[in-house]
Amino acid sequence: MSILLPTISTTFIAISAILVAIGWYHIRQKNRLAHERFMVSGAIFALAFFIVYMSRTIFAGNTAIAESTPDLVKTFYYIFLLFHITLATVSAVFGLVTLTLAFKKNFAKHRKIGRWTAVMWLVTAPTGIFVYTLLYIIYPGGETKPVIDAIFGW
Repeated sequence: MSILLPTISTTFIAISAILVAIGWYHIRQKNRLAHERFMVSGAIFALAFFIVYMSRTIFAGNTAIAESTPDLVKTFYYIFLLFHITLATVSAVFGLVTLTLAFKKNFAKHRKIGRWTAVMWLVTAPTGIFVYTLLYIIYPGGETKPVIDAIFGW
């Protein structure tokens, strides 16, 4: 099992969170241009994560937690993974809305929603890194099956 693509996608998400944190700092300092540049860069890295993650999911599949993982850890992992997936999905939607409001120059709504979006993203990214650490470092994952194979029964 190769961890190259999961490592790349997790690195992209970490970079995205760092850029969002720096962008948030800049807007607190009233530096709108730096804020915009860091936030757009953060969004680009989040999009790169999504492209790598979805490509891997479609063509290589998702990695299951190893059978040798203790049952208590598996239970914790699945609950934590559900929390992470839910938070990541909500964060992504909020991110798209926040970016759209900024590009439309609706800064009053952008400010209100952007605060929540940034906080969610700064929680989501570490939870994703934790999932990666559990699945690929602490308890190396089990089998993968390409989604495309499952769809067509190959």
